[in-house]
Amino acid sequence: MHGMRHLLDAHSLIWALDDPSKLGKQAIAVPLHHRDPFDRLLAAQCLVESMPIVSADSVFDRYGVSRVWG
Repeated sequence: MHGMRHLLDAHSLIWALDDPSKLGKQAIAVPLHHRDPFDRLLAAQCLVESMPIVSADSVFDRYGVSRVWG
């Protein structure tokens, strides 16, 4: 997976974005499929940065996020 970016659902991430306001706007815009605010931020970041998430949690599928799980 050289050259590919994935976001890991580990609940301990540091965001490094060129434009942090995009994440905030997307986080507000994502539907309330899930009550966990951190998962909503993870989904928002995946959508903003067009990258998949590595997670066993199928709730991310509802957000239209590409999910990778072995």
